[in-house]
Amino acid sequence: MTTLTSLAARAGSVAKSLAEASSDLLVQPTVRLGVTGLARSGKTVFTTGLIHQLTGLHPLPALRASQEGRLRRARLVPQPDDDVPRFPFEEHFEALTAERRWPRSTDRISQLRLAVDYERKAGWRSGPASLMVDIVDYPGEWLLDLALIEQTYEGWSRETIAGAQRPGRAAMAAPWLDALRRLDPAQALDEVVAERASDGFKTYLAAVRAGPEAVATTPPGRFLMPGDLAGSPALTFAPLALAGEPAPDSLGGLMERRFEAYKARIVVPFFREHFQRIDRQIVLVDVLAAVDAGAAALAELEEALDRVLMSLRVGRNSVLSRLFAPRADKILFAATKADHLHHASHDRLDALLRLLVARSMRRTEAAGARVGTVALASVRATRETLVHEGADTLRAVAGTPEAGEAIAGEVFDGRTEAAIFPGELPERPEAVLEGAVPPGSLRFPRFRPPPVSRDALGRPGRLPQIRLDRALQFLIGDRLA
Repeated sequence: MTTLTSLAARAGSVAKSLAEASSDLLVQPTVRLGVTGLARSGKTVFTTGLIHQLTGLHPLPALRASQEGRLRRARLVPQPDDDVPRFPFEEHFEALTAERRWPRSTDRISQLRLAVDYERKAGWRSGPASLMVDIVDYPGEWLLDLALIEQTYEGWSRETIAGAQRPGRAAMAAPWLDALRRLDPAQALDEVVAERASDGFKTYLAAVRAGPEAVATTPPGRFLMPGDLAGSPALTFAPLALAGEPAPDSLGGLMERRFEAYKARIVVPFFREHFQRIDRQIVLVDVLAAVDAGAAALAELEEALDRVLMSLRVGRNSVLSRLFAPRADKILFAATKADHLHHASHDRLDALLRLLVARSMRRTEAAGARVGTVALASVRATRETLVHEGADTLRAVAGTPEAGEAIAGEVFDGRTEAAIFPGELPERPEAVLEGAVPPGSLRFPRFRPPPVSRDALGRPGRLPQIRLDRALQFLIGDRLA
């Protein structure tokens, strides 16, 4: 069954890929940009900031087409896929600028099309041109689900149970593991028992998501964001400690069927209809949360990033591959919330992210794809300042902490600006993995978005950012040459 599921996923929709690639090659140049991120990494803010910067034609020095004055206009146009929800850019932008609050996280796939008009560089191809940028925004949990396509129910169960028994997770997994020991996979099929087992497993997953390892995820990703699938049989299963192939009419047989149904009806359609059509991919990562949580969270993050790259269809695209087997030829990993640190630590944050994905980068680049890293803030919530403590002068950041945020016993009201010394990352990234930054030693309160003044016509000004332009140059700069 797993082999058939895998073959179906890889077969995909050849006709659709052929039609899209032919249109791209012969009529309208288009790049399909996938935007995803692990838990609380700021992907909604990234997509909103990207659209704001381009449609506003704000200066983007690291994006060559902008720096050279070749960007003429960028505008939102109707998206190509009518069956995919539209990314609510206007709602999110209003939240950032008018209400000074971070937009709600999205728990489903969404899409926007951006038409970018520009001037080609001098040469035989010089002159006006346009590029369609299809932005596909989706939860990182869905990306990690792609690894399930190659797994059997028995293998997934064994791996998931072993992961729950690791020292960092054993305490939060204890109630679920206790209930699991009382289940006999060979017992007669019982819907009530299956639902109870699934609920216990979901409670464990929610605890992992809320705990210090929230930067990583354990599939199935839809269990914590079911949407209109809530309560469906395809989302009502759990791992079991199997001892061989379960009988069809047993509890184990029921769980195995639903595991395969989850892959066939949820994971494979996402792969076929959306994921296999992505040309470029950015993966947003909250590295700072992992650093502050300690060694276990960093190890979990490294494993999750490795799984991300294993799930991606990567490689150098040729005309034939774009027609029949499109692949992502550029992947960018971005460490978000760089504005929580002084700029002196930004390169160190980038170096730490590069260390975490180094093994995966070598494997991916060998397949012909380019992999990059960057430390950025899609919307910069702070400014840099100096704090004097006795004879010491500390490099700090200043902003407005959200109401309820607390540091050293001080609870903020959401209106008062504060200067905070967040701490520093060590020069050598390996030192972080060796415990040079004790858990909880960094100060990263959640800041409100910055105030943005409006002009005489009531139009909001520019949202500040850090290295968003560098990310854009890596992802689409070559398509604007």
